[in-house]
Amino acid sequence: MKVTKTAKEWQEQLSEEEFHVCRQSGTEAPFSGTYNDNKEEGIYDCTCCGSPLFTSDTKFDSGTGWPSYYEGVEDAIKEIRDVAHGMVRVEVRCANCDSHLGHVFPDGPEPTGQRYCINSVSLKFKGN
Repeated sequence: MKVTKTAKEWQEQLSEEEFHVCRQSGTEAPFSGTYNDNKEEGIYDCTCCGSPLFTSDTKFDSGTGWPSYYEGVEDAIKEIRDVAHGMVRVEVRCANCDSHLGHVFPDGPEPTGQRYCINSVSLKFKGN
């Protein structure tokens, strides 16, 4: 079931940084996120609604300073054309609650060739 809340409800649930990134499409500073160097096995859920988004099996070190994955959990994310900041990119959002996660780029490893560059603050890790 889709999660829909008002901005006020999200502000009450999330920290200031989580609200800025997840609900206002902000970005955390590179190399500052909790999960950039995480090597544990498990699942990365959406900070806002708890939906599973990425698995440790698809995580790789992109050297960009943000956690990177070559694919998301099936039907868990949606991609939206983003023309903000004077460039054309593809934004990644949670399909369940519309939380901003980051962006996807076509320079990732096989088997997909995609690099989902995701803000740590948009994720909650659950180890196996």
